[in-house]
Amino acid sequence: MEKSAIISRYFPKLSNKQQSQFRKIGPLYEHWNTQLNLISRKDITQLYVSHVLHALSIAKVITCKPGTKILDVGTGGGFPGIPLAILFPAVQFHLMDSIGKKIKAVEAIAASLSLKNVHTKQARAETVHEQYDFIVGRAVAKLPIFYNWVKDLLIQNSQNTLPNGILYLKGGKFLDELKKLPLAYCVYPIRHFFTEPFFETKNLIHLYHHEI
Repeated sequence: MEKSAIISRYFPKLSNKQQSQFRKIGPLYEHWNTQLNLISRKDITQLYVSHVLHALSIAKVITCKPGTKILDVGTGGGFPGIPLAILFPAVQFHLMDSIGKKIKAVEAIAASLSLKNVHTKQARAETVHEQYDFIVGRAVAKLPIFYNWVKDLLIQNSQNTLPNGILYLKGGKFLDELKKLPLAYCVYPIRHFFTEPFFETKNLIHLYHHEI
């Protein structure tokens, strides 16, 4: 059975094009990981669970409307941005990382997958001036630090089912970090979406302003 079949199991309404794109992800990352440590080499065999499916947990809480703008800060190897861009082809994704080699690889991967809705940039979040509906990240930094990087980058008026804000993938303990933020929040345990043991301690945190 194709390793990518796990994606279709949890997202059964994928188009033929999306299924093909998810199948291509595996060989693409195996190729790039031999040249550059995009993801942990011990993780490459678990790519579809610990990276692709993990990223797609965001799609279990929101289906983004066309034209939604999402910034992926500290994208690294393209997660969570690349899988989400496949799932939401009418949404604009801006993938950012401070490491140029990783951004070049992510740009090449997006091109190989024909993702016209992905734009990449080598930069730090503090240097960005554009605004977005959502900002996503995966264990890039402690939540208060991440919030300070991106707090001025959110569009105020929401158009989706969730208020505009930060969608952050994080494992372990984080409640003390949340208490330091001037934001409302909702925590989604990812084990409620996917049954694989990997997700037992993984969470998706939605942070948003009270006034939205």
